[in-house]
Amino acid sequence: MLLPKGGVSWKAARANLPPTRAVWVFVTRTRFLLLLAVTGAVLLLWRGIRASASEVQSFYCWGPSKTPMEMSLNEQAAWTAHLRTPVVYNPHHPIQVDSPTIQNVDLNPVKSTTNAVNNEERILILTPLKDASPYLAKYFELVAQLTYPHNLIDLGFLVGDSTDETLAALASELDRLQKRPDKFRSALIIEKDFGFKLSQDVKDRHGFEAQGPRRKAMGRARNYLLSAALKPDHSWVYWRDVDIVDSPSKIIEDLIAHDRDIIVPNIWFHRYEKGKDIEGRFDYNSWVESKQGLALAASLPKDTVLAEGYQQFKTGRTHMARLGDWRNDKDEEIELDGIGGVNIMVKADVHRSGINFPCYAFENQAETEGFAKMAKRAGYGVYGLPNYVVWHIDTEEKPGNA
Repeated sequence: MLLPKGGVSWKAARANLPPTRAVWVFVTRTRFLLLLAVTGAVLLLWRGIRASASEVQSFYCWGPSKTPMEMSLNEQAAWTAHLRTPVVYNPHHPIQVDSPTIQNVDLNPVKSTTNAVNNEERILILTPLKDASPYLAKYFELVAQLTYPHNLIDLGFLVGDSTDETLAALASELDRLQKRPDKFRSALIIEKDFGFKLSQDVKDRHGFEAQGPRRKAMGRARNYLLSAALKPDHSWVYWRDVDIVDSPSKIIEDLIAHDRDIIVPNIWFHRYEKGKDIEGRFDYNSWVESKQGLALAASLPKDTVLAEGYQQFKTGRTHMARLGDWRNDKDEEIELDGIGGVNIMVKADVHRSGINFPCYAFENQAETEGFAKMAKRAGYGVYGLPNYVVWHIDTEEKPGNA
């Protein structure tokens, strides 16, 4: 192509360009627009393919071209040393359950510690009752004096086989107690008759012949009361008989301070004769086992219940009632194999683990003594405080008993 002598000028170039109208008609043609759209789509697709290829190239396969089962130990070590396994955490959102028929109980926070007051640990006081109306006024007088925070204490009672006004007296005393400013957290009354008709006369209650059936019936009563009253938030269960005439107001804190699975104080009584105070020993059910006792149990039928403290069964056991003195160190401990039921402090998890009061012969013992035997079989500790004395009502023992 020959250029003009004067060079290329704008006028000359413009003269060679097609008219603007012709250009506009060409650009707006359907074929041209379609070609332009196809070309753009091809370019976008090509860029996407190149980007994916570059991302794929960032992942590498390390290790020999064989299965892990065919690798040597060195090959496996070299392979795993270069692994870069991505970890994606995708925690679940909390599940919300709206059904009112579904409840959740978490027992993990429920502990039994020596710092019970500061930890606001709940105490359950349990008392079985039968023909007990004469003793209830004194019982509630002493309970009201307990220094453990009353708002952390639940009360539970089982009234069974009573022929007197026990239920009415109990309801009246509880109503009066709960109208005090320092009322207790709650109170529960359970009624359950077991058909046990032995009278509450001392001669009948404490006679040797009555001990087997009576202890079995008492075991059932305690178990019914426990199963109905124990709640998930209870840390300690304090068994307290109704016929106590005096006990320290800090007894709950004092017993908890020992941090024992099961612990009992010593039980004595006062008797006044000719103006003289005779300190009598009451509870012979708290004892240390002996070789003589083990030999006796081995010689008896398995369904025979040993009644401790009676001449009919000479066990040779050491009775805590004969030990100690309330004037000495109250925190001195001894390990026991059997316990009485006047006062028992139990870590609630012991009961939750299935340790209850056998209403049958367990190792030839029943009720509280069987409870101690069962607890020790399960690996729990059973202890007594020979110098920590709780005073029981005076009981005229049958002559010849221990």
